[in-house]
Amino acid sequence: MERTKLNLGVGIFMLLGILALGYLSIKLGRVSFFGGGGYVVTVDFPSVGGLKEGSTVEIAGVEIGRVEAIGLADYQARVTLRVNTDVKLQEDVIASIKTKGLIGEKYVRISPGGSEKIIGPNGKIREVEAPVDFEELLSKYIFGKV
Repeated sequence: MERTKLNLGVGIFMLLGILALGYLSIKLGRVSFFGGGGYVVTVDFPSVGGLKEGSTVEIAGVEIGRVEAIGLADYQARVTLRVNTDVKLQEDVIASIKTKGLIGEKYVRISPGGSEKIIGPNGKIREVEAPVDFEELLSKYIFGKV
């Protein structure tokens, strides 16, 4: 009888531990089920330059969303962004791909516009700034073509 209680207690403890690890993995990994919150906006860049799915979308250094998908459309990189519902993007915002630090991860920076019109769900950001290719700049500098 004593042994059965001990086995039951250890089993419940292990089950709670596994559930806690699963919960933390989902929360810390920022995995969202059922599409997550927010609305979708697309942007066409000439090149994504190392941007990955799951990268952050920021305005003024504040995270407002995530990169949901990256694909090819009309020989340009089509980036799908999921933006928080409480953030309204003007029609003339500018999207650019930036790097955190010198060789850090890539993210999408949104520069606010001044228009009164708002981009709705499944809308498109038309103004883009191509990412800076550090390898190309460095090779130009090394070989004296600057």
